[in-house]
Amino acid sequence: MLYTALLIDIVAIVITGKLFQASKSTRVFEVISQIFAALIVIMMGKLEVSYINLGNLNLIELGYLTIPFTLLLLISLSNVMNVEKVQNNSILLLPFVSFICFSLSAFFTGDPFVLNTGICACLTIIMILLLGYFSGKVIVGRTLTTLIGFVIAVLSTSLILASMAAIYIPIFTLALPLTVHNYLQDILPSKQSTTVSSLTAMLFGVLLFIIPSNFLWILLVGFMILLAIMQIPRKYRFI
Repeated sequence: MLYTALLIDIVAIVITGKLFQASKSTRVFEVISQIFAALIVIMMGKLEVSYINLGNLNLIELGYLTIPFTLLLLISLSNVMNVEKVQNNSILLLPFVSFICFSLSAFFTGDPFVLNTGICACLTIIMILLLGYFSGKVIVGRTLTTLIGFVIAVLSTSLILASMAAIYIPIFTLALPLTVHNYLQDILPSKQSTTVSSLTAMLFGVLLFIIPSNFLWILLVGFMILLAIMQIPRKYRFI
């Protein structure tokens, strides 16, 4: 049922994005569609985070907070790749790295849903990149990035049941490289900034499977501090 729920959500997000892309209240309708999509996955797909696995058999039961926490997690991660304007197609290399990391994690943890969905997402991104390359058109827009963000949110939520470390995948392979990309856009040409951000995503994608999760917390705190500092000068403000 989770496959069916995800397919329904994908269609709903695409239709909503196309219907309201010219509206001044596009952002409002996007959030509403994400809430309904998240509820469909929770109710129909039975995707719930009822506990948090901290490792070493340490579990935190959420109880009545299960659905609110799952809903908050899905909506938060759905916006990890939102863009305000059309981007170069090569920016899809960032979620491509993320989906590879999801597939590898699912392979090691034995999650067939995440593994199959991650592989399908990788193949879809390859097809979009090839289509954009041969047609010369820029395909990446807000609807596509919102859709990618929601799929990433569903995969992250599914993997969190096995390990809380799954939350690091969208942060270090997508959110951090996008921050680097947005920062470098005013300094370097578009292709160079995309190359640097893609290399950043691949570097952290490798580190996720090498360094301990405790050290990742230090990297996460450092990233948040750096992000906060970057918002002080107006020149480099992008949030």
